[in-house]
Amino acid sequence: MSIWEVVIGLETHVQLKTQSKIFSGASTAFGAEPNRQACAVDIALPGVLPVLNRAAVVCAISFGLAIDASIAPRSIFARKNYFYPDLPKGYQISQFELPVVSGGSIAIRVGENEKTVRLTRAHLEEDAGKSLHEDFHGRTGIDLNRAGTPLLEIVSEPDMRSAAEAVAYAKALHSLVTWIDICDGNMQEGSFRCDANVSVRRPGAPLGTRREIKNLNSFRFLQQAIDYEIGWQINEIEEGRPIRQATVLFDPESGETRAMRSKEDAHDYRYFPDPDLLPLEIGPEWIAEVKAGLPELPQAMRQRFQADYGLSAYDAATLTATREMARYFEDAVAASGKENAKLCANWVMGELAARLNRDEKDIVAVPLAAAQLAGMVKRIADGTLSSKLAKEVFEALWNGAGPDADAIIEARGLKQVSDASAIAPIIDAVLAANQKSVEEFRAGKDKAFNALVGQVMKATQGKANPQQVNELLRKKLAD
Repeated sequence: MSIWEVVIGLETHVQLKTQSKIFSGASTAFGAEPNRQACAVDIALPGVLPVLNRAAVVCAISFGLAIDASIAPRSIFARKNYFYPDLPKGYQISQFELPVVSGGSIAIRVGENEKTVRLTRAHLEEDAGKSLHEDFHGRTGIDLNRAGTPLLEIVSEPDMRSAAEAVAYAKALHSLVTWIDICDGNMQEGSFRCDANVSVRRPGAPLGTRREIKNLNSFRFLQQAIDYEIGWQINEIEEGRPIRQATVLFDPESGETRAMRSKEDAHDYRYFPDPDLLPLEIGPEWIAEVKAGLPELPQAMRQRFQADYGLSAYDAATLTATREMARYFEDAVAASGKENAKLCANWVMGELAARLNRDEKDIVAVPLAAAQLAGMVKRIADGTLSSKLAKEVFEALWNGAGPDADAIIEARGLKQVSDASAIAPIIDAVLAANQKSVEEFRAGKDKAFNALVGQVMKATQGKANPQQVNELLRKKLAD
């Protein structure tokens, strides 16, 4: 079997969370009627001049600080010249030789393996419009509402070696830009889009010819598109056909990529400095101001969760997948006590996450307050609730059946029985009624013991303390 090494780099277009466009005062709100949010500046009518949006620059600085990158004290805007129906100016204002952010890195995790992906750059630019091909009777419509929308294009080094790593990187990047609140992260609305540069080579050989898969707006499509492209390139080479540099699109229905056009190089765009925009100058005072407003970053929070709460690296990473989940967890710990942090983590990552997934809810819309979960966790910790009874309380709290765990426990009589004098007679009755299981256990069959435990729990309607049941039952069987 032939051995191939996959080389992947991602270019990600992050729509910045500003109220107006990058060079005009037109709205960036999603969902307006076509061409209602394209002003004279966005379409470069004669006599108009672009003015840089300060909020977009703050977003770029925030990102640079979050990835420990270099922020250029002076960067330049350039015109990227190409002709396409949805590009009203005939050029796109972007940055080329001097981007606002250079370097930096993002840590990713694939299974138990951690890896650092280096970033090349992140630069500010404006978005183009959108070509609409449906419901136009064979014609194409143009919607220029997106024209001029502020983007941060984030370019990685070709450090990823599988589709799984590329998806892990994209998810980590998505989490970061939403965490620091520079992007809403809505992939369906085009706020976060990835282009994947994919090539294959023999291990140790020079980089192969890459093909760029454009506009992937879901993690699932990113995975499928890269996996297909890898297989296609390997097959082409093994069949003796050379790979030609190209831009391709992914068709979700067929699961295949198809060539769109030959890939352009930088010189094809004829970049030159935009004569209407002054260089962007960012002083240390501005950087310090933005840094002071940043929240605690995911990596720092993960390390704190491990140090303060004794959580594993995996648990800490899971709980900091989003800022909202991390906040929910910390609120639950604050209400239940630091000694219950691991128990809170288990419930947030387990039952709570599963129920959110089943109900297709985001944690911001969770009907169970962190304080309510904390109240239930305290009752598990003090022995009032068994794990089984806790699930019933959790379900009741989720459905709004009571204000807190204590009220539900009282109303439904769910308090765990931990009194040995109350459990012992029940065990005696179970042993007397299940002599066959007793004999099997004493003959060395461990499954018989589990059956007896089950009978005791059934007799107590699940209220007996399982640990005490086990201890008392073994003691009586040993007599």
